[in-house]
This record gives sequence, structure tokens and C-alpha cells, in this order.
Amino acid sequence: MTPFYRFSRVAMQLLVAGLAELSLSGCEHVPAEGPLIVVSNHLHNADPPLLGAVLPRFIHYMTKDELYRSPLGRFFATAYGAFPVRRGTVDRRALARAEALLGAGEVVGMFPEGHRSAHAALQPAYDGAALVARRTHAPVLPVAIAGTEAVFHRRPRWAIRVMVGPAFTVSPGGPLREATRDMMLHVSELLPASYRGVYPLPSRPAA
Repeated sequence: MTPFYRFSRVAMQLLVAGLAELSLSGCEHVPAEGPLIVVSNHLHNADPPLLGAVLPRFIHYMTKDELYRSPLGRFFATAYGAFPVRRGTVDRRALARAEALLGAGEVVGMFPEGHRSAHAALQPAYDGAALVARRTHAPVLPVAIAGTEAVFHRRPRWAIRVMVGPAFTVSPGGPLREATRDMMLHVSELLPASYRGVYPLPSRPAA
């Protein structure tokens, strides 16, 4: 854990305690050690430091490369332990970095949608997270966030929920699109129905 990550973790915990009503569930599903891919929906810029504050392990975030185009953005992202990815492309350097971290038993954080949702509901996800999971065989930890879309848009205290599901492994075969959809359904089932967007849960046949 970098010194800046540790500082940000404490600062975010204090901010959340002072400005939000946080509900956190499922942290018992976080493995204490070993490689792990954290995948989550994305509502606000506060999401990465929020997860860093509430999850017990040091997360190396795969972060949009636009952030690194300014000296200040590059400094903070690097100090936080993040690494860049070019969205919308097969960024081999980012994939290699993620695989190296996972090979060393670290945690990689990814937001498969690629950007924040403008309407809080899940958007179509890119295949990068499923590809990394398939190539490394690392377990995937689904995390769902609700309520951060209100941060700075409504008065505190914001009602924020973070829900962690059991880790799972991505199927080694079949179309990558299906693996991505399965991954996002793991996130979707943790979310309130209004947040599920393009990943509604399959309807169950009537008894």
C-alpha cells in the first residue's frame, strides 16, 4: 500500500463518516490474500477512493489514460498505485501490467463500463475485465455501489451503499461477450433494481 493510498484511505473514511450514511455489506467475501480482480459499477469520481476506504486490501486501479495527460493527474494516479488504460482499444500494456500485478498476488480494480453512468444505471461493459480474468484465472470480486451519484449534487448526508458479493471465476471457454455479461450480472444482482440498466436479472419461471 503506497503512503498516498494509506493517507487517502483515512481521509475518505473521515469524509464518509462526516458527510454520508454508509451501509456496507459483504466484506467477509474479500479474500485475505492472493490475486483478485475487483469489478464494480461506476457512478462518481468518488467511487475508487470509496472502495479503497472500505475494502481491506490495496487495490491497483486500471484508470483512464486521459487522467495522465496533466502533471497533477499523473502525480495523484501514480501515487495512488493506479496504472493507465486506453479505453475502447485492446491496450496490451495495460493488460500486461494487470497480469503482472495479479501474478504477484495483488488486487486489480476495474470498472468494466469504462466510464461513469450518467443515469446511475448499468451501461454496456467492455470485455477487458473478463479477458484479464480469463487469462490469469484470478478470482473476480463483484462490488456494487449505490448512492454516490448524489455526491455534491444533493446536500449531505448522502445515503451510500456498498455491497460485496462472493468471488467467482470466469469460465475458460465460450465467447468473451458472454463472460462479460455473466460478470456484470454478478454486479447487477447486488444492486437495487433501478440501477441494473442493461443487465436486468433473468426472469425466473413461474412455479
